[in-house]
Amino acid sequence: MKKYIITIAVILLFFVGLSVLLYPVVSDYMNSLSQSRVIAEFNDALVKLSETDYSGIINAAREYNERLMHKANRFSFTEEELEEYYSILDFTGKRVIGTLEINSIKVKLPIYLGTEEEVLQVGLGHFEGTSLPVGGAGTHSVISGHRGLPSSTLLTNVDQLDIGDIFMLTILNETLTYEIDHKVIVEPDNLSYLTIDPDKDYCTLSTCTPYGINSHRLLLRGSRIFPENSDQAPGKPSIRADARRVGVITEYIIAAVPIILLSMIYMFARYIKNKIQKKRNDKE
Repeated sequence: MKKYIITIAVILLFFVGLSVLLYPVVSDYMNSLSQSRVIAEFNDALVKLSETDYSGIINAAREYNERLMHKANRFSFTEEELEEYYSILDFTGKRVIGTLEINSIKVKLPIYLGTEEEVLQVGLGHFEGTSLPVGGAGTHSVISGHRGLPSSTLLTNVDQLDIGDIFMLTILNETLTYEIDHKVIVEPDNLSYLTIDPDKDYCTLSTCTPYGINSHRLLLRGSRIFPENSDQAPGKPSIRADARRVGVITEYIIAAVPIILLSMIYMFARYIKNKIQKKRNDKE
């Protein structure tokens, strides 16, 4: 019996260690599936919008941006102003307004209005007080996201981007392409790099840095480009709902886990059965 207890303890310890080891991989995969579902549901709702409703939403967003550009303190809101902010692009009632896609680091994530923690745990947030991301001169939108979450990759690898790299926003049905022209690390309360230039169309990606410490903010500002007019344009962004960017090795690991567990359970059961059979044979 003592040998059995030790064997069972070793196997349980192995399972616990394996679970801890695989948690980030499996959790990230499950979150990717959830993000894919969010994007798919958003796209389904978008298809049902009439042209009149769609034009009304875009025009309201542009009017909002025009007024925001002349607002003295853009980062201070009354309750009425917050209510307006959350109502303009949120035609589904779920705060989802589109996606961010960065092909070079295999990222495609849903974008939500607001930067509350519950939003940043599952996707990216549009920073209140910055232009709604519908493009146009005199706009500067900011998209924020976490790095280093154990449950999801999100913007973990965004520090690999540099000047000249491309990222794309698909807001409602409009795809906006930006080329990074500025990269800087600032204190969390430094908003001086988020100013609006009346002649420019900017979008800045914001995330925590250094990795695991998160004392500062990494800002990657992109300037709007029009790849359809360029011979050096990046590939046309995908409009599919798939947000999963899990590597082939990761998929093999996830697929192999239940097989390994079942095999070990089978081998342990055979071991116990043989032990019992051996004892019976010895008694006979």
